[in-house]
Amino acid sequence: MTTPHRRFKDAIYEQFARLGKAISAPKRLELLDLLCQGPRTVEALAEQAAISVANASQHLQVLRAARLVDAEKKGLYVEYRLADDEVCRFFFALRGLAEARLAEVDQVAREYFDQRGAMEAVEGDELMRRVKSGEVTVLDVRPPEEYRAGHIPGALSIPVGELKARLKELPKDREVVAYCRGPYCVMAVEAVELLRKKGFKAHRMEQGVVDWRARGWRVESEGAHQ
Repeated sequence: MTTPHRRFKDAIYEQFARLGKAISAPKRLELLDLLCQGPRTVEALAEQAAISVANASQHLQVLRAARLVDAEKKGLYVEYRLADDEVCRFFFALRGLAEARLAEVDQVAREYFDQRGAMEAVEGDELMRRVKSGEVTVLDVRPPEEYRAGHIPGALSIPVGELKARLKELPKDREVVAYCRGPYCVMAVEAVELLRKKGFKAHRMEQGVVDWRARGWRVESEGAHQ
């Protein structure tokens, strides 16, 4: 006979398991990572995650059922956002646990970045010192809406797809430090590859805005300071 204590325990852990089930698909984790950068329409999320709109919508419904994301109708589109900042902290903690416990994470990342000579990282505190002293140009290569939602103070916004056409905006006599969404985002890798081919001294910064917030460093958004 099942006791009340056992029924209580089973019910509690069943609720905890809802979150595990919700994030059990790699694409749903990627969608959460994208939403950590700021709100997105289903169409934008589908494009950035390289999946169909229908597939993205199904994944988002699972995340919404677990109350990890919220949705709001805006004109002809549905915009998704994280339920609150705690969800992003949850994703950040999960990523950190995977990095600490799974050697495969480092192996996969190193194989990719080593091939491109893009493993050089500029640490956040050192970057802040160099930014304040005017030693480097900090380049945010994410989409404009992500830059507006939050960016590293003093960063110049040039989306990676526009970089080739806007190289004249970057001074060649200073080092360029490019960043995007975090350690596994490849937009900064593409930017650094292009900049080096064009004669710039460029490096990729592993930290993104989410990493900066997690460390308590200042982030700017829409003219405000966070």
